[in-house]
Amino acid sequence: MKRTIIRTTVFILLLAGCFGGTLLRSQNVSDLIISEVLALPDSTSIVDGYGNRNGWIELYNTSTGTVNMGGCYLTDDRNDLQKSLIPKNDLRTKLGPRQVTLFYTSGNAHQGTFYAGFKLRPGSTVYLVSNDGRTIVDSLQIPANLPAGKSVSKVPVDRKALRWEVDPGVEFPSPMVLNGSVGAETNAQRMAKNDPHGFILTIVSVTVVFSALAILWFLFWILFERPAKRKKKAEEAGKNAPAKLSDLPKGEKGQEIAAAIAMALDLDGNGDTVAAISMALHLYLSEALHDNESYVITINPKTTSDTPWKNPARSFRRLPR
Repeated sequence: MKRTIIRTTVFILLLAGCFGGTLLRSQNVSDLIISEVLALPDSTSIVDGYGNRNGWIELYNTSTGTVNMGGCYLTDDRNDLQKSLIPKNDLRTKLGPRQVTLFYTSGNAHQGTFYAGFKLRPGSTVYLVSNDGRTIVDSLQIPANLPAGKSVSKVPVDRKALRWEVDPGVEFPSPMVLNGSVGAETNAQRMAKNDPHGFILTIVSVTVVFSALAILWFLFWILFERPAKRKKKAEEAGKNAPAKLSDLPKGEKGQEIAAAIAMALDLDGNGDTVAAISMALHLYLSEALHDNESYVITINPKTTSDTPWKNPARSFRRLPR
């Protein structure tokens, strides 16, 4: 019973390991970056929901999974990493793959989920802090000479946007728009161009599914089927085999005991003695002879022929005259 519980637990853990990677990936806030910051607005800056023009912080999800940034912090003070909390109870804090969102630095966090409780100023540094309140996920320094209406942004260095570099003075800020060429062509667009009919995607999907099923079947066979077959085979062998020596037929029992004693006595090197004792025991245990006394073996032949065993007169010797 205990072994079955252990095997079931291991099987469930393996399933969780196979399918839980995506879930863990979707909660990794380290995939977020501060992609663009505007410290001082001007007349060309965007207007928020209250009709005001504020500085703003743009966050970008670099991963291919959804990231929940609820519980993280925004701050411009290295000594106060928990300055402005991103609320946890708002579903809008779940940022989809390769998506951006904007936080207004109005100085009043009570205005809504996407409002920070501080105002930005040139020369300061903006920090994105993890939900533990201690780990800095990303930061972006604002140049001291950054004019109003201009932003500082990060642009991808390579095509896959694995490395980013800072553009210190963007002439035309782009809030809520992907920076650089990272949004020029998505993976889905490239797949549609390279595989317009979906044959490659179908083959890859079917292969992945059947491979996963084969792996799960193999694990199930190792953990459950194989031990069950071994147990069944052992039980069948135990039913067919004699439980003990007394269950053997009398003739076979005598042969087994005689053979065992013969092997033990053979160590003395006296073959005649061993053969005599073994044969006597074999005949006795197979009921070829009968023992009338508990302490004496009486040898009686089965045949009724006239032998020295039956006719003591034939064993007498005449005395010489």
